[in-house]
Amino acid sequence: MRRAAVAIAAGAMAVSLAACGSAKESGDNADSTGSAKKGDDIKVGLLLPENATARYEKFDRPLIEEKVKELTNGKGEVVYANAKQDASTQNQQVDTMVTNKVDVLIVDAVDSKAIAGSVKKAKDAGIPVVAYDRLAEGPIDAYTSFDNETVGKTQGEALLKALGDKAKDGQIVMMNGSSTDPNAAQFKKGAHSVLDGKVKIGREYDTKEWKPENANSNMEGAISALGKDKIVGVYSANDGMAGGIITALKAAGIADIPVTGQDAELAGVQRIVTGEQYMSVYKPYPQEADVAAEMAVALAQGKSLDSIAKDKVDSPTTKAIPSVLVPVVSLTKDNIQDTVIKDGIYTVNEICTGKYKAACDKIGLK
Repeated sequence: MRRAAVAIAAGAMAVSLAACGSAKESGDNADSTGSAKKGDDIKVGLLLPENATARYEKFDRPLIEEKVKELTNGKGEVVYANAKQDASTQNQQVDTMVTNKVDVLIVDAVDSKAIAGSVKKAKDAGIPVVAYDRLAEGPIDAYTSFDNETVGKTQGEALLKALGDKAKDGQIVMMNGSSTDPNAAQFKKGAHSVLDGKVKIGREYDTKEWKPENANSNMEGAISALGKDKIVGVYSANDGMAGGIITALKAAGIADIPVTGQDAELAGVQRIVTGEQYMSVYKPYPQEADVAAEMAVALAQGKSLDSIAKDKVDSPTTKAIPSVLVPVVSLTKDNIQDTVIKDGIYTVNEICTGKYKAACDKIGLK
């Protein structure tokens, strides 16, 4: 696993690595979590939502594990569980970690509402909880993610740019994420704020479990309902779904229309290289992972989050949660070199395998 440099917007983050080593204790925060001050010998429970999306196993898990080790002089342990998109399984995993007395939890919720009871169980047991990537409900102690409405706006703006004058005449299909994911609602809100009034939305879907096969099926339905000559572009909330959408478009004989994405998955980047997909949203996972680890270690050790989390957000159940929102970047064929390659996410050789080499050469990826 290569360590990403992550230069993008690092200055804007103002995250102090020294904060996790500070001796300052947070009276309010320490009392609310029930955490006693501890040393480096801590146990961090990490719960991720699924493994179908490449980012969780390739980036999030190893990056968090690495940062926890770094912050605890190699003494901290990460106990990992993946819910494989099952909310009930994730609740059981939280219960197990509470029983096993981890010192802190980092939770990326499958279902933000369904996890609330388990978050309360952890809280009642004196275990602080960091909501990671998705704002879980319940008594959360800290939260880090990307600015999700900005993600949607970034996608919408890119789609309008790609459409140009075609936005006035044709229709687009909106393929949003899962209704159980609060991020999906924020992506959708951001996209609508840009697209509404600028282009006609012929069909719109909330895609069950973010699955590419469900996006494929929805896209087939949209093509049947609207007619293949009427669709000028597709808003896809992530790269996995974009893959399913593009398969449906190809099967219907539709080519050369812009499709958005998110996550900068390798397959998505390769589709951008060939022109099958117009853009993705690159989210610097190392920054997000580092912040989550810093928050978790600080909370486990009974220290303040003041130097880490400069902002506050409200969930439906908890107000003023200490938070860090990481900036994002619109990824197109024009800036692959300056984003995912520069940051060490992928190498040119990983992207430009055999069938992509000619397309890579054409855009200067060598």
